[in-house]
Amino acid sequence: MLNRSEPSDRSGAVALLKEFIAEKGYTPGDRLPSERELIQQLEIKRNTLRKALDTLEREGVIWRHVGKGTFIAGQDDTIDLSMMSEIGHQITPVKMMRARQCIEAVVAREAAINASRQAIKKIAEIKERAKQASSWAEYEAQDDLFHYAIAEATDNILLLALFDQLAKVRRAVAVNTVIRESERPPENHNSFTEHDRIFAAIEARDPKAAHDAMWQHVASVSARLFGEV
Repeated sequence: MLNRSEPSDRSGAVALLKEFIAEKGYTPGDRLPSERELIQQLEIKRNTLRKALDTLEREGVIWRHVGKGTFIAGQDDTIDLSMMSEIGHQITPVKMMRARQCIEAVVAREAAINASRQAIKKIAEIKERAKQASSWAEYEAQDDLFHYAIAEATDNILLLALFDQLAKVRRAVAVNTVIRESERPPENHNSFTEHDRIFAAIEARDPKAAHDAMWQHVASVSARLFGEV
């Protein structure tokens, strides 16, 4: 067992987890121990571990499959980040949003069909955290997690991989020039209602409603940010 104190922040937990992976000699395709085992071996809290795993998954270090476990990603499991950046420089924000609309609507549809109760609970929790965000940066982080949790809920690793690559392109597109008129999203922020509709459709196991709600949500965001759909 690694004899270390509880890391005080996510970056510390991420570093600890990476060190554990290196020390144990895990290679691409290997499955990591269960969360329970990792908590005991790393001596960290469950919430801290899950945040660290979320970060490593976004970095392409690991990938997770509901019901099967967490695995070390291989070099071929993710597309070169430089390629994503290049696409981001070549595509317009509006076309990027149209791609999001096409892919994420289908992702929401599949989530409505395949989401486990645990996945639905996770989406609900993130949705509510977004409403409580004290800044735009915090809201956008929770918004990213909301959409990622829906992709994860499809229980389809290919759809999750496609969503993840789309997210990399989205981050490469210069959308941070949007001028905010407040420090945090207002209580009547349109996305809150739109997220509620998406979640309600997934929870109700209504694929068409989930598809349509996500399609309308992405179109609404595009219209608000860029004045086009």
